[in-house]
Amino acid sequence: MSDRDTVARARQMAYEADKQVWVRRKAKAHTERRVSIRPAPDTMAYVTALLPMSEGVACHAALAAAAASATATGDPRTRGQIMADTLVARIVTTSTDDTAAQATPVRVHLTVSDRTLFGGGDEAAHVRGYGPIPADIARELVRAAATAGVAELRRVYTRPDTGAVVAMDRNTRLFPASLAELIRLRDPVCRTPWCDAPVRHIDHIHPAADGGPTTFENGQGLCEACNYAKQAPGWVAETLDSPDGRHLVRTTTPTGHIHHSPAPPAPKPAVA
Repeated sequence: MSDRDTVARARQMAYEADKQVWVRRKAKAHTERRVSIRPAPDTMAYVTALLPMSEGVACHAALAAAAASATATGDPRTRGQIMADTLVARIVTTSTDDTAAQATPVRVHLTVSDRTLFGGGDEAAHVRGYGPIPADIARELVRAAATAGVAELRRVYTRPDTGAVVAMDRNTRLFPASLAELIRLRDPVCRTPWCDAPVRHIDHIHPAADGGPTTFENGQGLCEACNYAKQAPGWVAETLDSPDGRHLVRTTTPTGHIHHSPAPPAPKPAVA
């Protein structure tokens, strides 16, 4: 398990040990939301916002989307610079008239069982980019989104025995948006062993230039550095059959070392 996996597992175990404590702590934590500032070297400053989880994830996702869009049009700034400049532009240019900037639509992926969503179950749900959250909070997020008219329900199919993501509702040499989204759900972080960086590219395991298909099985989520490194001579990646049905990639480096990368199981409800 990586550090990220260990933290997520510990958080879920803590929730399962005492669910009511999580609910009470969540209610108190919401009252402590704030924005603070502290000085940084060379006339810079740290501006920190402590926000409820859903708003925090949505803010970061909106800034990341703006950075990706600007980079695609040839913006020479780094991703971090674009995100920082976008944050300032959206706050400063709209604060003078006390009106909020028009929100950028952002989808927050919430993995939750039907029992938790509709039947009042208490199994932990999972938010991509954050980790497990209590069932009551998951229902509250869905209820608030539905009230605001921005809820989107999309079925994600997993194997009940292993939790492996196998399919998702779809609308079709680039991965279609719905297929890329499914791969990102299956691969929450870069598939290169021990990398743990955020996924930036959806990569053809068997290169498209060599006839590799644009399919769920031949796709994997990688960070930019690992995807570029994989293009160098001597790197070979291929999919293997896995006994438990989880997506499995074998990568051979130019030095001859072999690494196996199984997709992590999706969070699954506890067996009643």
